Amino acid sequence: MISLARFTAVAVSSLLLAACATRAPQASLPPPLSAPAEIQAAENAQAQRAAWLNGHPQWSFEGRVAINNAGKGGSGRIDWRQDGPRYVVSLSAPVTRQSWRLTGDTHSEAGRLEGLEGGPREGEDAEALLLEATGWDIPVNALARWAQGLSAEGMPTENQAFSTEGRLQTIEQAGWRIDYREWFDAVDQQPQLPRRIEAQRDRATVRLIVDSWDFSPQ
Repeated sequence: MISLARFTAVAVSSLLLAACATRAPQASLPPPLSAPAEIQAAENAQAQRAAWLNGHPQWSFEGRVAINNAGKGGSGRIDWRQDGPRYVVSLSAPVTRQSWRLTGDTHSEAGRLEGLEGGPREGEDAEALLLEATGWDIPVNALARWAQGLSAEGMPTENQAFSTEGRLQTIEQAGWRIDYREWFDAVDQQPQLPRRIEAQRDRATVRLIVDSWDFSPQ
């Protein structure tokens, strides 16, 4: 087991070049769609995406993530595996093979965090557990949906906007603003999926670059 401080230092140094694009300042997004007919078409396309994704509850992605909370945070590789409400999220520094892992359930919101000095920690709220143990404010129970370009369930959506290409551009929920800056094209029956995402609330920011999506049975 390693301390989080040591993991973060190693992750940042060993992944500096790979993660710098993830942490780079983001330009402002262009104005969203405003014409009612175009918005309706985009909403219809989004509903079709949601129907396909809801029908494929087993999925995973691999990528890079940068986390910042009031000037503190770290960067690394991320591997997210979802099976219905259950998830396993791994963050690692490949050069040193050091990592931590969070397992949880979006229905119960409970979680277990491994890889910390002193052994695993468990709690009834995975987000609170992660914040207490690491200082990182990550909306893990909502991020499974946000990563797919969907509104999180169980919380009101304050705003949803679409780009001029008709793609989802912004979701605002529970004080978080999620911007979708780049997408993978649709492949066969698989719909368009986010590639570059930024979620922000107050001074907490999570930036994610997805390298690959997988919807094959696990």
